Amino acid sequence: MKHSLLFCFKLAAALGTVLLLANCAANPVTGQQNFSLMSEAEEIRTGRQADVEVKKEYGIYESPELQRYVNEVGQRMARTSHRPQLAYHFTVVDSPEINAFALPGGYVYITRGLLAYLNSEAELAAVLGHEIGHVTARHSVQQYSAATAANVGATILGVLVPQLGGQAGQTVVGLLGNSLLSGYSRDHELEADRLGAEYLARSGYNPQAMIKVIGVLKNQELFDAEIAKQEGREPRRYHGVFATHPDNDTRLQQVVGEAGRFAAPNADERRPAFLHQIEGMVYGDSPAQGIIRDNTFQHGDLGFALSFPRQWRIRNQPDNIVATSPPGDAVIEMRLIEKPRGSPVDFARQYFRLGFSSEILSTNVNGLPAAIVTSTQGGKPFRAGVIYHSNRAFVLVGSGASPAAFNRYQSEITAAITSFHALSDAERKTIKPLLVKTLPVRKGTRYAELAQKSPLGKNAEGYLRLLNGQYPGGEPVLGQTLKIVE
Repeated sequence: MKHSLLFCFKLAAALGTVLLLANCAANPVTGQQNFSLMSEAEEIRTGRQADVEVKKEYGIYESPELQRYVNEVGQRMARTSHRPQLAYHFTVVDSPEINAFALPGGYVYITRGLLAYLNSEAELAAVLGHEIGHVTARHSVQQYSAATAANVGATILGVLVPQLGGQAGQTVVGLLGNSLLSGYSRDHELEADRLGAEYLARSGYNPQAMIKVIGVLKNQELFDAEIAKQEGREPRRYHGVFATHPDNDTRLQQVVGEAGRFAAPNADERRPAFLHQIEGMVYGDSPAQGIIRDNTFQHGDLGFALSFPRQWRIRNQPDNIVATSPPGDAVIEMRLIEKPRGSPVDFARQYFRLGFSSEILSTNVNGLPAAIVTSTQGGKPFRAGVIYHSNRAFVLVGSGASPAAFNRYQSEITAAITSFHALSDAERKTIKPLLVKTLPVRKGTRYAELAQKSPLGKNAEGYLRLLNGQYPGGEPVLGQTLKIVE
């Protein structure tokens, strides 16, 4: 067995060598030959096609002025990059998530959620520069090429060595893929930092803004770890380099420091210009995605509202809404189905694949046609409501991690389902998003005092500190301009 595996690894290495020799292209950044299975024209076409899906998934933030500003900063950075000939596209997507990402061919996105926590134009430029670095070095193309090579090599391996069937074959295929892809993430992210810092300096910004941005996102992780303990969940992790090294990482300091030779003296961070642009920007949920207030979810465009149990954690996701009990032993999920066929009972029977012995009650919920289901799937009991409203089926499903947990939360699950109702005109008028605002610091201003007046809840002080780059300690300074949420 050992000799057989050794032979397989040698063969996999040989196959990888053949693929590498057959497909090489000069890296635009280093000039070195890199393994590539995608031409620049294919790269641009891939990015253009994926751009449509990204905008459909996230939505574009409706502020032409802010979109224009972000694009101008991005284009200024792109002109100093190693691939200035690409047609770059910079878009603010309508998401409260804290993220930025790039597609092949020059498509770069930043969420309004991340914009809220930046504190200068230089920091915005650092985020965009990092993503431009991924594009110029063709990182996504390299990852695609490596993954494709792994799959091709594994297929050939299976043909040449048919005895590698079953679990043993899958193990070798996995090892082959991992060996080709290992080390990419950290090295590529660090290179994107180095390139982003260089583009910052060449564009007239201080390259140390890259360090500040990573500090901002690391503080987000620290704060979310505190919130996660309160909510009984796992803390979130941010993509790429922000999850792999701290802002005082020696290699990071080194690569950013190298960009200092391109830097202009006394580079301006352009903080006032940045704060002016994000004044009035939506913070958190937007009306287009639905608003959560005091555990009630309201969606103006879809015309409905429902209330989840108090103290449950609610996540408003692109495809569904999920509420989780404080101990994490029960969930309520809502999904929307367009143009359902048949009655709510018919739809429920088909959707849940129920036999005629299952308990399905035909009813109405606050004047809307509905069906209530009590059944089991995979040995776990659940209760669901199918409610028809505006030619859509709203499917709410509540379940527990065990039969005992389900029994414990049955009444709360039922209350959530039966709280669903069409919005009244008066309710529609109350659906307003939270907005980012700025105010000058006066003598004696403290975050604890601002938190008492904030709509951000019991953790408001932490959010305000994060918004202003003073987490976990420090107080506002007289004359400073603060970001708040109203």
